[in-house]
Amino acid sequence: MEERKQFLCGVVEGFYGRPWSMDQRKVLFQWMQHWGLNTYLYGPKDDLKHRLLWREVYSPEEEVQLRTLIVEAQSRGLRFVYALSPGQDIVFSSSCDLTLLKRKLRQVSDLGCQAFAILFDDIDHSMCQADSEAFTSFAHAQVTVTNEIYRYLGEPPVFLFCPTEYCGSLCSPSVSKSPYLQTVGEDLLPNITVIWTGSKVISRKLSVDCLAEVESVLQRPPLIWDNLHANDYDSRRLFLGPFKGREPQLRSHLRGLLLNPNCEFEANYIPLHTLGTWYRAGKEELKDEECEYCPDRALSAALHDWMEELNQPLQAGRQSSRTDHRTSVPTSRCKTPDRSDCPSMFRATSAVAKLPVFPLNSSSPPSSPPTKAKGEREGREGEKKTTNQPSQTNQQAPGSRSGAPTGGGQGQKAQGRGLCGGKGVLSESQVRLLVGLHYLPHEHGPSAQKLLQDLTWLKTNCQVVSANSKKTPPQKVDEWRGRASRFLSLCEDIAQLHCSVVGGANRAVLYDLYPYVWDLRNTALVAKAFICWLDGRVQSDSSTLGSWRNCFHWCGKTTGADLLGVDSEPWVFKGGVSGEVQMLLPIGSSSELFTHPPPLFPTSRLYNIRPYHSKDKVELYRMVRQLHLRTQGSQESTSAHPDVIGDRCLGPCLALCPEYSFILEDELGVCGCVLGILDVRSFAKRCQATWIPAMRDKYPPKGGNTHPNTQDLIQLMEEDQGEYPDSLLYHFPSQLRLDALPELVDISVSRTLLTALLTALKANGSRGVFCEVQPTDRQRLEFLTKLGFLEILRGEARSREGVVLGRLL
Repeated sequence: MEERKQFLCGVVEGFYGRPWSMDQRKVLFQWMQHWGLNTYLYGPKDDLKHRLLWREVYSPEEEVQLRTLIVEAQSRGLRFVYALSPGQDIVFSSSCDLTLLKRKLRQVSDLGCQAFAILFDDIDHSMCQADSEAFTSFAHAQVTVTNEIYRYLGEPPVFLFCPTEYCGSLCSPSVSKSPYLQTVGEDLLPNITVIWTGSKVISRKLSVDCLAEVESVLQRPPLIWDNLHANDYDSRRLFLGPFKGREPQLRSHLRGLLLNPNCEFEANYIPLHTLGTWYRAGKEELKDEECEYCPDRALSAALHDWMEELNQPLQAGRQSSRTDHRTSVPTSRCKTPDRSDCPSMFRATSAVAKLPVFPLNSSSPPSSPPTKAKGEREGREGEKKTTNQPSQTNQQAPGSRSGAPTGGGQGQKAQGRGLCGGKGVLSESQVRLLVGLHYLPHEHGPSAQKLLQDLTWLKTNCQVVSANSKKTPPQKVDEWRGRASRFLSLCEDIAQLHCSVVGGANRAVLYDLYPYVWDLRNTALVAKAFICWLDGRVQSDSSTLGSWRNCFHWCGKTTGADLLGVDSEPWVFKGGVSGEVQMLLPIGSSSELFTHPPPLFPTSRLYNIRPYHSKDKVELYRMVRQLHLRTQGSQESTSAHPDVIGDRCLGPCLALCPEYSFILEDELGVCGCVLGILDVRSFAKRCQATWIPAMRDKYPPKGGNTHPNTQDLIQLMEEDQGEYPDSLLYHFPSQLRLDALPELVDISVSRTLLTALLTALKANGSRGVFCEVQPTDRQRLEFLTKLGFLEILRGEARSREGVVLGRLL
């Protein structure tokens, strides 16, 4: 009887995706024991023998693994609940299926398991003809089989049943009037507990009134399967915030509460730590003042403990390189054989890991293949390291307007950062930033709220710093630039956070969190570059090419949290903070620009994307000259005229439309650029009128210093400005060119650079863009293919010989 009355509080491993490893589950049991939790439910959706192949019994090797896990849980005072999901294809009236179901659960019972769950969630309501003839309803079929299994197992004290209508929004027509739930309440044996998720699949809050209603229909207190921190419905979201929205007083209306957390094991420290605080706060024997659960206080306590965990030298798989074990936070790591030898029940055989399963030394990324021109790059690195000077990120550009935000924002802050290689220590402010940016499904943390609010305000008020704005009061301009400076500083903090996570000592945390901090880092790079670009470059209403008002009706006008409210499931708005920042940009609807896999080898190098400044010309010319030498292998023409390659590839854009040029730089300097032309037709006329004559003067046809190859390149400059058909320019009025050093380990930053330019072009009214890529230029084709550039731009558009097209609307 005591077992039947005990409040079940703990963890359900019930998400879709790669199941946790044996090592991770053992660490989980240590955490649960230390935080006072008492129940673990095994039910990962992607374990084949839990759901798809539920009829198959476990092999002898799998039995050993399962028995070990059961014993491990019981040794730490935890109740191990084994769940089975036969609902996808079970024939309820089939005696054969019923026998197989009993055989499977009897096998698990013989291994020492004493608690079970039958799950009928996320399945079709329809029944086959045989079941329709044998049962009066779908609920009747489920309840009949569940009751028989419960009796067959000896009526264990803990036996759970998950209905197909497991939350208020799935009930038809309502909770109180649902025939399905009424049948469950009336016919299911009274000591079987029914699982419930609340008013929604992912409930923002659990209220006493709603629980009282379902308790009345089910004729028993439900057990909450809590999806508050589940993230398997969105690959770009992670939830590190505290357990929230569930008052401890709810316990009198519940049989228990099990948290179904993030798929990424390491992301669950704070959710489970705060769940333990919530559970302890609800115990009646505590004093009244201790019964009050405060999510903010619980978060602070969890952050304090997690700081120690984050800075441990743990490798992927939770093996510790230390021999000492702390008592305040459990750190002993149970070692098991290599997971590749474990049976399918304990690993995702069909899932593809987001990161490799071997430890990485992020401070030493894999070397690039040797190239003829790599020496200059290495020389540049040596020069940078010797002088120990910061990159151009945070320097005011010559000729730029006073007070205008440049690419770096807070210069003094960045100067003290230095390189981010090596194993570092995450600061408390960084961890709070990390949690704030990945908070809860219905609520952003303070840092995320600030990021979205500032971006919305800066975008809405950017007319005060537009290119043609001359009558704006100075105080309005100062207000915009001051807020822009704070926004850029927060974006820099996000980049530094990414750097610290990659360079941190805890590689286990890196593997689980990296795709999320990497995604947000890239999105912040685009947003930061866009805000820098807006100052003095966006067109005002008087422009004939476009206007910020005409463009920004395409942008999102509200954040996801405001859009969702309390009545929508959080998967309605995809992407979390990254997705909301994306939707606030002019090309926010182009999801393919923002969704791509993270690099195989994480790198802690800092990157920055910013608008072009005139002082960058020398470095850009040097970069494209080296790229040309790698493909052509001849230095004769460039030695006579070192600018000729740069003048051909970059010169026209830098001279005639520098406002659509963006720079990619790392801690060593410029490493990439993208150049854009908003209106190719008008640009070609200007080029013929000014640029080509200037080049003829700079490279005269006669003279002893002129090499024949130089003249060929000059001829190519003239051919570059050839006419394009009106049918092309009508739909694709803009053009771009992208260059980057091949030594870049993280190719995604080149995609991010491209996205920054497309954002600027769209902001000033461009409908589409094209890029000339000749089939004979194999080097460039290989680069663009590796980047995913060809697939991005083709999208809904068509391609021509040597031209890649892409729509921006």
